[in-house]
Amino acid sequence: QVQLVESGGGLVPAGGSLRLSCVASGRTFSSYAMGWLRQAPGKEREFVAGIIKGGGHTRYADSVKGRFTISRDNAENTVYLQMNELKPEDTAVYYCAGDQSLPKILVVSPCSWGQGTQVTVSS
Repeated sequence: QVQLVESGGGLVPAGGSLRLSCVASGRTFSSYAMGWLRQAPGKEREFVAGIIKGGGHTRYADSVKGRFTISRDNAENTVYLQMNELKPEDTAVYYCAGDQSLPKILVVSPCSWGQGTQVTVSS
């Protein structure tokens, strides 16, 4: 497993942008698929975006396609989520996730989680 620490959350008006970062500990980061999940109040945790270990393939939830971009820097052990055109329904705690299998992230069952960072979008 890797230890994950997120940052970059905050309060932003609708239409605004935020960039989340997640730094991983350990020397195995480049062997992990990474992703972002989120959980809104009263709702189940859901998949947002994922990226394979080499960074050449990404997946997105339909609700964020065209607005969010996931990327990674294996030299810095960091994965990012650029969020543009934010909507109030994007309000949630966002979790960084890692697993050697991207499908495990897609089904919200990764082996490693961060502690979460709050994103609040005001209308």
